[in-house]
Amino acid sequence: MYLTQALHRWAATTPDRPATSYGGRSRTYAEVRDRVARSAAGLRATGVAAGDRVGILALNSDRYVEAIHAVPWADAVLNPVNIRWSPAEIAYSLADSGTRTLIVDDLFAPAVPAIQALYPDLTTVIHAGDGPTPEFAVAYEALIADTDPIDDARRSGDQLAGIFYTGGTTGSPKGVMLSHANLISAALAGLASRSFFGHGQTPRSLHVAPMFHLADFGFLLMTTIAGGTNVAFPGFDPAKVLATIDEQQITDTLLVPTMIQMLVSSPAIQDAQLDSLRTVVYGGSPISPALLDRARTRLPGVDFVQAYGMTELAALATILPAAAHDDPAHRESAGRAGPVTELRIVDPSGRRQPAGTVGEILVRGPQVMQGYWEQPEQTAATLQDGWLHTGDAGYLDADGYLHIVDRIKDMIITGGENVYSSEVENALARHPAVAAVAVIGLPDERWGERVHAVVVPAPNTEVDIDALLTHTRELIAGYKVPRSVSCTDALPISGAGKVLKRALREAQLETIAE
Repeated sequence: MYLTQALHRWAATTPDRPATSYGGRSRTYAEVRDRVARSAAGLRATGVAAGDRVGILALNSDRYVEAIHAVPWADAVLNPVNIRWSPAEIAYSLADSGTRTLIVDDLFAPAVPAIQALYPDLTTVIHAGDGPTPEFAVAYEALIADTDPIDDARRSGDQLAGIFYTGGTTGSPKGVMLSHANLISAALAGLASRSFFGHGQTPRSLHVAPMFHLADFGFLLMTTIAGGTNVAFPGFDPAKVLATIDEQQITDTLLVPTMIQMLVSSPAIQDAQLDSLRTVVYGGSPISPALLDRARTRLPGVDFVQAYGMTELAALATILPAAAHDDPAHRESAGRAGPVTELRIVDPSGRRQPAGTVGEILVRGPQVMQGYWEQPEQTAATLQDGWLHTGDAGYLDADGYLHIVDRIKDMIITGGENVYSSEVENALARHPAVAAVAVIGLPDERWGERVHAVVVPAPNTEVDIDALLTHTRELIAGYKVPRSVSCTDALPISGAGKVLKRALREAQLETIAE
């Protein structure tokens, strides 16, 4: 198994089929293979050797797709960088992984001097943009034009494919080591489930979620293995995304719940032509039942598929297929274990729990990471006897569907009772005045912790807190109802679309201290 395998296949069998599309450019599989082979030669010419790490700091583009293939073609290791990080955080990840070569686009090229000031060992910068190449960088297009193609190193199997840094939502980012077998196993499992591209057409996949994140990275691999077209979009603008779906005849896309909320709330959806769209895959963070119902109403005839996973699992553990969304018993679950995946629920002592009992979710399968880069103790704590300890709390029902209730670290203990924030968030989100919500625990002298909700009001709406809490009491037990509520214009979101609850807690604690 190797990342470039599908590129070879389709360039040989359907060379004229479009492989990438971006900003008016369209390139065939044959063209992309040639550019990848030349780009890999260019990387070698700049000093990249076998096993070296190569970073990519860029928005989604056709060149990003090429770089994902060119780095392993050159026998090197990918390091996709979180585009929302500060220069200090970027420098940390580059230094931690020993990344000396960085590919940047027009947007991030100006940040390079600040990064190099913090990490002087960044010696080679490759500019993969459409604007002028900075003096400190090498032009990506010049590398392709000035080098002859080289043979694919066919780095494969258990060899390291990439170091993917976690988002840092609960602490310092960790470098997750994923092999070629890890990544391809997850992609093939997704395809084997028949939930991805189940419509039977050759997919035209729209990438609006960031490619540095494993969710979209895996979606890209699936599209390429299926011989589809990867349509890259550099950011998320609801009106432009809706227009692109029509213009590019998109069949499939992957969105995080915050993107779905923005899409279905956009006035542009009223007149959007979305006849080509067949499937929306969602994941990355929990979605409220209210938002899912709204999205399905606004996008009739579109299949919704949920994928649950994490970076350490090459982004895939369970799948909730489209048909299950019509089943009241399972529609709010995360689905069943994907092909070649085992699930187990355990208590704090590691004992397996029966159906219906909440515990930590463990996962086993060929997609489980090799470990954390140069963190043997963290690796040993997370990987035990082949099982990955996810840090997520949940339970399996009698039919084998996984129900996720919270991150274990986000569980709130108030008055001796366990409160899972996702349950409270789902109840709050059912109120029409709530556009988005996050629930956290705050210190409380009487209860130890109290349940606190941070609410983003719906457009042109004021939140009546008493009415909101009355609504919530009708849905969940009294001790789970928030004891305090604050409103905000927007929730802090990571580059992967997850709510940064640590940042919310810090902000609320600062407010309390004042």
